[in-house]
Amino acid sequence: LLAEVRNPGLLEALVLVDITPDMDESGVARIQGFMGENLDEGFASLEEAADAIARYLPHRKRPANLDGLGKNLRLDADGRYRWHWDPRFLDPETGINAHAVALMTECYEAIPRLHLPILLVRGMQSELVNEDSAKSFVERAPDATYVDIRDAGHMVAGDRNDVFSEEVTRFLKDQLLGD
Repeated sequence: LLAEVRNPGLLEALVLVDITPDMDESGVARIQGFMGENLDEGFASLEEAADAIARYLPHRKRPANLDGLGKNLRLDADGRYRWHWDPRFLDPETGINAHAVALMTECYEAIPRLHLPILLVRGMQSELVNEDSAKSFVERAPDATYVDIRDAGHMVAGDRNDVFSEEVTRFLKDQLLGD
């Protein structure tokens, strides 16, 4: 979003997945809490990681095949599995929260200046983006629409990849190919 505001014309279209500048702070804290729980010690196995995810996302069926989960974790030299993203992301001094208020304010103020097709995909069970936030975003962004994905939380593609892919593909075809 900010890349387009700071460099108009950079993007042809934009798809935002369950994120707006006015996210629910308690939802953000819950997600970051989960992400940080096993940050240092990691997981002894893919099964242990799957169990942790199942406790965090009880609405999602725990997969029998954990190959997909293996792509989201890295096996470190100590034999423990850790998330594949950089843990500095959660560092209070330098991570995402260090400048969150300023970034979200800049994003919010920039919304009316976005002149490109935007699709906001929201999980109906999202702990981050409620329906009012989605509607507010669409009202402020000149060329935005949004879709709600049933039976999906913040991890829309993980919860309902079939519907997510359909909606994004339809949007991109309509916007970029004129179909």
